[in-house]
Amino acid sequence: MPLKNTGTEQLIKDTAKRILFAEGKLHATTQDIAEAAGVNRAALHYYFRTRDQLVACVFNESMLELSVRLGTVMASVRPFQEKIEELIAVFMKEMRAYPYQEIFLVTEINTAGVELVKDIDNMPVANFLNEIENEMSAGVIEKMNPKHFLMNLFSLLSYPFIMAPLYRQFFNLNHQDFDQLVAERKQLIYRMVFK
Repeated sequence: MPLKNTGTEQLIKDTAKRILFAEGKLHATTQDIAEAAGVNRAALHYYFRTRDQLVACVFNESMLELSVRLGTVMASVRPFQEKIEELIAVFMKEMRAYPYQEIFLVTEINTAGVELVKDIDNMPVANFLNEIENEMSAGVIEKMNPKHFLMNLFSLLSYPFIMAPLYRQFFNLNHQDFDQLVAERKQLIYRMVFK
């Protein structure tokens, strides 16, 4: 008899997302996730036959949610500078909540290949690149290949999170001090983009 859906599947996914992306336990086992979710491993395996299935599900849902939020900002009819400010805010909020998501992304792509991020194709990047190019032509931002502009923007946003443990040690910062430093980056990045 199948298990009755009492929210267990969502609980398992939420727990896996927290453990993998928020806590950075990238090699957590199904037993680790089941224990943290307060379910037995048999229940976890009922919904997700393997760890790989669970990881793929959690990763794809997470990337789709982020892609939708970023895509919504890119496709909005707001002025360009407001879009950039909102992109920074959305990305920073995501990275603060899930600081290990980028590390997980790189690790999984190196393991499973780029087909893992197939849903990223749904983002309206081509139109946004045209908009970036128009802003460059108008002299609002420095001229470069628009792809470099986006890569630079996302690098400025994600790299501090990827390197957070090293930076905390290097600068002798506790988690709270590092969070404050990261919070200051929103305006810093915005000012760097629009000199």
